[in-house]
Formats: sequence, C-alpha cells, structure tokens
Amino acid sequence: MNKNYNLENKKSHIYFASDFHLGVPSYESSLIREKKICEWLETIRHNASEIYLVGDVFDFWFEYKHVVPKGYTRLLGKLADISDQGTKITFFKGNHDMWTFGYLAQEIGAQIISNELEIERNGKKFYIHHGDGIGPGDNGYKLIKKIFRSKLSVKLFGFLHPYLGVGLANFLSRKSRISKGNNDKIYLGEENEFIIIHCKELLKKKHYDFFICGHRHLAQDLQIQADSKYINLGEWVNDFTYAEFDGINLELKHFK
Repeated sequence: MNKNYNLENKKSHIYFASDFHLGVPSYESSLIREKKICEWLETIRHNASEIYLVGDVFDFWFEYKHVVPKGYTRLLGKLADISDQGTKITFFKGNHDMWTFGYLAQEIGAQIISNELEIERNGKKFYIHHGDGIGPGDNGYKLIKKIFRSKLSVKLFGFLHPYLGVGLANFLSRKSRISKGNNDKIYLGEENEFIIIHCKELLKKKHYDFFICGHRHLAQDLQIQADSKYINLGEWVNDFTYAEFDGINLELKHFK
C-alpha cells in the first residue's frame, strides 16, 4: 500500500509509537501507563498531522461481533478526540492485537494495517511494519501467525464465550515476556538482528529513507546505509520511546 502527499498545513509533524502492551502486568500499572500515553498524545496533538501506532498497543485484543475487551477508555477517547480534529490515526496489527477488525476504524477513525505500509512524505520514503515474522528464521512463529490470522481461527475463537476467551487470553498475557519484564534488551549486531536483516534485503530492491518498526522492545536509531535509517520504537512499559518526523528529519525520542 502506498500513500503520497506533502505536509502542507500547520500540523506538519508525524509521530510513531508502538508496544504499549496495555493490560499487563496488572490493571493498576497498565492504567498508570495509559494515562502517561494520553499525556504524550496531548503534548503532540497541536502539531501532529498523523500518528502511527505500530502494533501491540494492547497486550490482547479480540473483537467479537458485539463485544470488545473492556477498559482503555482514556486512550480510545483521546484518540477519537484527536482524530475528530483532523489528525490521521493509523493502527498496525501486532502479534498481541492482531485480532483487530472494524471497531477502531468505526470508533476512532483509524486506518487499520495488517502488515507493512509504504508511504512518502515530503519526498522521504518510509517502510513501516510492526516487525513480527519478518526476516530470516523464526519459522515456527511465522506458521503460528498465519494460522492465528486465518478466517477459520478467528471464527473458532469467536465461538468461545467472551468470559472464557478473554479470560484465557489475559491468563496467557500474564506469562508474556513484557509482563515478566524480560524485554530482550541485548543488541545482537546488525548481522543478527532479524528486522535489520529484512530491511537491508529490501534496500537491495528499492530505496527507503526510513524504516520504522516495533516488536523488538529495544529502542534503536541506526544508520544502516549512508542514506537510509532504521528506527525501532522500543516499548512503553519501561522506556517510553517514540519517533518524530518534522518534515525533514526522523528522530527517536523519550517522553519524560
């Protein structure tokens, strides 16, 4: 998918964030984090033309036909308010919230992206992806991802009563790496980081000025070629990192 336009109005900045993992490790800590995210959104809304939420906003999300997970009213309300004032919201499916369908599009006007998105802004080309299931190896997860995203899996899970389905998912979330504090924050080097390997392979076929991903939980701002930068957005359980594009430069920042 490719979108191309110039930043012409006074709201000229684009913001990227991912891996909020709302819902874990506890309701109380998630609520504190949610309020912090809303505070960040309030500080950027005055000049944000677009906001990209690049996956794993929720540690679990499944939309039944008439039921969605309870909670997150502050975040959803803030996004709806910002969207109503003209800022474009784009929501990427992550590996934790891949079962996102039409609810967020309807309620907050978000564009939902299932995999990668290519955009061009002010002559700069972006490649954006949550980061799960790309690059070499990890074939087991790639198979699981394909199964979980299949229409059959969605239909079968939808047959579970929400009390059972959401309860089971929340139980599994409490055992996830982000819930346990295991964030894999050891940089393995460009030759071993599977997302970076994937980005370099893409550069052999097509030029991108910026690669933006999440999933890794390790905030990174790397020049992988002289004219191509890779940013991993990190996570918001501990680090509160995001990226800002001012029309010329893309910079990784910390919200304090």
